[in-house]
Amino acid sequence: MAIENTGKTASSKAMQDETMLENEEVAAMMRLHEAGWGAKRLAREFGCARNTVRRYLREGGPVSFYQPSRRTAFDGLDDWLRERFLRHGGNADVIRQELASEHGIVIGLRSVELRVQRWRRELKAQTRATVRFETAPGQQMQIDFGETRVWIGNERVRVHVFVATLGYSRRLHVRPSLRERQADWFKGMEGSFLRFGGVPMEVLFDNPKALVEHHDRTTREVRFNDRLHTFARYWSFAPKACAPFRARTKGKDERGVGYVKKNAIAGRRFESWSAFEAHLDQWTREIADRRIHGTTGIAPAERFAEEAGALRPLGGKAPFGQLRDLVRKVQADCAIDLDTNSYSVPWRLIGESVQVVVLGGRVVIRHAGEVVADHPVCGGRRQRIVDRAHLIGVIGASGPVCSEVPPPPALLRPLAEYEALVGGAW
Repeated sequence: MAIENTGKTASSKAMQDETMLENEEVAAMMRLHEAGWGAKRLAREFGCARNTVRRYLREGGPVSFYQPSRRTAFDGLDDWLRERFLRHGGNADVIRQELASEHGIVIGLRSVELRVQRWRRELKAQTRATVRFETAPGQQMQIDFGETRVWIGNERVRVHVFVATLGYSRRLHVRPSLRERQADWFKGMEGSFLRFGGVPMEVLFDNPKALVEHHDRTTREVRFNDRLHTFARYWSFAPKACAPFRARTKGKDERGVGYVKKNAIAGRRFESWSAFEAHLDQWTREIADRRIHGTTGIAPAERFAEEAGALRPLGGKAPFGQLRDLVRKVQADCAIDLDTNSYSVPWRLIGESVQVVVLGGRVVIRHAGEVVADHPVCGGRRQRIVDRAHLIGVIGASGPVCSEVPPPPALLRPLAEYEALVGGAW
C-alpha cells in the first residue's frame, strides 16, 4: 500500500509542471482514444506529456491539478511575449534578446522556449490560415511563374511557364519562356492583356526580384522596381504584391500554375518549341476555358462574358517593349548619348539630367516636365543628330556668343500630342 501511495505522490509531483488542458480538449482526447489513438500520438497532438495523457485516460476525463503559485521573470509579460512570438514567427532567440534590451531580463533560451510553447499551435494555425475572397469583374488578375521540365525534340528542357488568371472568371493565359527575367514578366502580362482584350484594375503577384526591390514583412511597406512603375502607368493598372512568404494569398493563380503543369504539360513530348506553344494555346482554348471550374461551378469562358466589359480597353497601344524611358545627362557638346549616337539638346541644359523617351521612331527629350528636343531615331551607329536651334548662342555655331540670352524655344509640339502617343501622361 505504501508503494502504491508513493507512486501516486511521484505521479502528482510530475504532473505539477504540466499545463492543464481545457475540458473540451480532454473530451476530444477521450474520443480519439476510443478511435484507436495511442498515448504517444495523443501527447504529440495535444502538446503534453504521455504521463498526462495516461492520467486523463485512467481517470476517464478531466482531473484537477495542484499547481503551486511561483513568481517567475515572465510575470506580467504574457501579452508582450505573445505579440513578439507571433511577430517574429516563433523565433524564441529574438524574444530572448528583446527581453534583455527592453526589460532588462537576462534569461536562458530554453526558459523562453518553454514559456512561449503554448502559442506554437496558434502560430501554426495562423500561418496556414487563408481567407478566401472573390473579386469583382475586371478588378484583379493574378500572375506567377512555374518551373518544370519539358521534352522538346530529344532534349529535356527546363521551362518557366507564365500563368495569368483573371480573379472573377478564372480565365487563364499561359506563356512558356526559357527565362524568368523582368522582360518575360512584362511579355507575359502584355500577352494576357491581348488575350483578354483589356487590362484589369490591379495585378497581384508574389515578390519576384525582377519586380519587387523590397517588401517589409512587418510594416508591409513595398518598393517596386522603377521600370515596373513605368510599365504599370503605361497600361494603367495598380501593381500589388502578396505578403512575404504568403504566396497562397494569390491562390487562384497558384492552383492555375499547378493545373497547367499537371494537365497541359505532364507526360507529353513536343517536336519543337513552336509545337509546344501551339499545344498550350490549343489546350487553353479547348480545355481550360471550357472546363467547369471547381469553385465557381461555371466554365471560365462563360463567366468571362460578364467580365470582359469591365476590363479597361487597350486603346491600340504599342507593346511596352517598344517604349524606352531613360535618364541621361547633357554633355558639354550639347547632346545626350543613346545607343552610340548623340542627339542635340539646348545648350543651356549642359550638365542637367533629362528624361529620354524612345517610342514610335522618335527620341523625345524632356526637362522639368517640358519637351526640349524631338529627333527621329537614328538607325546607324556613332552618328550625331543636331538641331541647329539648340546651338544658338554657342561660339562657332552662328557667330559669337549672344550678349543677351534668348528666351527658351517654344515646345516643338503640344504636350498632349506626346501623351496621346504613349496613351497617357508619363
